[in-house]
Amino acid sequence: MSSFTGPRIGLARRHPWSTLAGSYPRTEREAQAASMSTREISADGPSADGPVKPASGDGMPRAVTHAERADEAARELRAGLGEAALELVVVFCAPSYDRDALADALAREFGMVPVIGCTTAGEIGPGGYTTNALVAVGFPSEDFCIVTALVDHVDRFEIADSTAIARSLLSRRDRAMASRPVPLGEDARSFAMLLIDGLSMSEETVVSALHNALIDIPLFGASAGDDLHFERTFVLHEGAFHPNAAVVALFTTNRPFTVFRTQHFVSSDRKMVVTGADPQHRIVHEINAEPAGREYARLVGLEGEPLTPMIFAAHPVVVRVGGQYHVRSIQKVNDDESLTFFCAIDEGIVLTVAEGVDPVSNFDGLIAGIEEEVGAPDLILGCDCILRRLEMEQRQLNAVMSERLARNRVVGFCAYGEQVNGMHVNQTFTGVAIGGR
Repeated sequence: MSSFTGPRIGLARRHPWSTLAGSYPRTEREAQAASMSTREISADGPSADGPVKPASGDGMPRAVTHAERADEAARELRAGLGEAALELVVVFCAPSYDRDALADALAREFGMVPVIGCTTAGEIGPGGYTTNALVAVGFPSEDFCIVTALVDHVDRFEIADSTAIARSLLSRRDRAMASRPVPLGEDARSFAMLLIDGLSMSEETVVSALHNALIDIPLFGASAGDDLHFERTFVLHEGAFHPNAAVVALFTTNRPFTVFRTQHFVSSDRKMVVTGADPQHRIVHEINAEPAGREYARLVGLEGEPLTPMIFAAHPVVVRVGGQYHVRSIQKVNDDESLTFFCAIDEGIVLTVAEGVDPVSNFDGLIAGIEEEVGAPDLILGCDCILRRLEMEQRQLNAVMSERLARNRVVGFCAYGEQVNGMHVNQTFTGVAIGGR
């Protein structure tokens, strides 16, 4: 199922902490847009055999390089993004790069243009899925006003911290908007992006608090990766890679956009209850009063089989929250047969084994919904759960999905979890679709 957060015209100005709040009268268009709500479309979507409709024009600047040396990779990205004046560059880099050398090289190449990003568990470039790469997207100054903030020590993040972050972002956004030589206009709207350490186990607290502080500004994001080593992940901000940190970016644009989430799983009738857990470390020791790994394997019909990331990708579990089912992905099985999850878990939670629908058809349905919202996208900045990519490989759908990603101008990365508005979710494809001028 796919969901879209409809943009609200003028909403950025009406935020109570914005110095521009109330500066403009509410137009009929604003009133109509403000009444828009999240829309749902069927997970089945159009036929997976149907044609993939290519977008028109050249889209927003995107680039990819597989150069191994940091300086060469940064030069190729700079050349690949072209000559347009840029407000911000977002990069997604394989963990194999020398981080310090790469951060320095990007700072040299892009000069005064801010560069943010994170490490990955795989990249999505202009040609679709890729690995051992550095991918970038540029946001033209003509169409965007963007401010960013670094959140250090996310493992000690408190809900009250989100107020200071949101106030700072909105205040700096308002000053930047006021100083633009060419205003973005009264129809400009904002969305936020979060990139966060994927091993911090802090995503739920951070995204929930930020979403509440930003009120109705749509938010999406994802958890940085390290190619399934599960050792260290990093975010990039102001010329350095940071562990145990997050980057928040507030985008304001006069282009149409929509924040989306899709997943290709539905619930079954196979239930399990978490009867023993260590919530602080996202570890489940017992399911149905049995060793968690052993009971999970039995319920998915693989009793006695070794549990691998491929199995977790093909047989996720879901939890019902707010009337919707959300995937709770398993990261790994431990030596004591406990299971470590990618997201929050606790005793007493009822999990349901999920069953998949056709992921290609589901993606086609997502694109159809996006085109209804913003027209043919000039860019889709997408965060794809690493378990989705593993499933595509297992089902030999990599080439098919890569073609669709490329044709619909998707750039992004494979993540250890995704965030949409106030929720940290798993095994989804989440992001923002930005339409043409």
